[in-house]
Amino acid sequence: MSEDVARTGRTSRGATRGQGVGDVPSSVAKPRTRASKAPVPQMAFDLFADAAEDLTCGVDEVGRGPLAGPVVTAAVILDPSRPIKGLADSKKLTAKRREALYDEIIECALAYHIAEASVAEIDSLNILHATMLAMQRAVNGLPRVPTLALIDGNRCPVLPMRSEAIIKGDDKVPAISAASILAKVTRDRQLVALHEEFPQYGFDVHAGYGTPRHLEALRTHGPSPHHRQSFAPVREAFALFGTLTVSRMARSS
Repeated sequence: MSEDVARTGRTSRGATRGQGVGDVPSSVAKPRTRASKAPVPQMAFDLFADAAEDLTCGVDEVGRGPLAGPVVTAAVILDPSRPIKGLADSKKLTAKRREALYDEIIECALAYHIAEASVAEIDSLNILHATMLAMQRAVNGLPRVPTLALIDGNRCPVLPMRSEAIIKGDDKVPAISAASILAKVTRDRQLVALHEEFPQYGFDVHAGYGTPRHLEALRTHGPSPHHRQSFAPVREAFALFGTLTVSRMARSS
């Protein structure tokens, strides 16, 4: 019997036992009978199941330092019965290995959620608070409710469950490693897509980080709508060009 069927079966038996208890006039009993037969939302079963077991999620971010693009976060609850070999800090893995692990994490994890904070939110809140917001979104978006959140780094966002910050957690805790891989692959894909619109910056190579090539492109072309105005090199480019955006360029062949 599947888990869903077992849960539904227990609920049905409980509802049946509740019918016909006491001497109730038929005019009152009929609505009660109809109510007892109404389907119970699956979410209610999931919440009860999650409360009965300890679930730990790992949380990590990618993209705090770049001059362009969002900061991306992920939260992952791994399945102990489906271990994933080779989990590590995403920065220590090749792009090919990250892509393979990304697919395996999506397939094997009990739950995961990928979130982000936009460039506008980064500029409005500052990068630290935007990162905390994106982490909150990742954890709160999980389809299962964790009892503990392990956060990579030295501080935790405000969460509705217990949380713990672990320095270099992406190299120590498998669930955090998995989160770092999901976030890294997701953000890298986004920056490759941005490169299609703005090839003059080389987003597909440096993912928005302040490399010499990227800084030179800023000085030559000015900032794009995806650059973070709150970061000094971008502010300087805005001041130099006196404009908030640059036009898209056709991709060079």
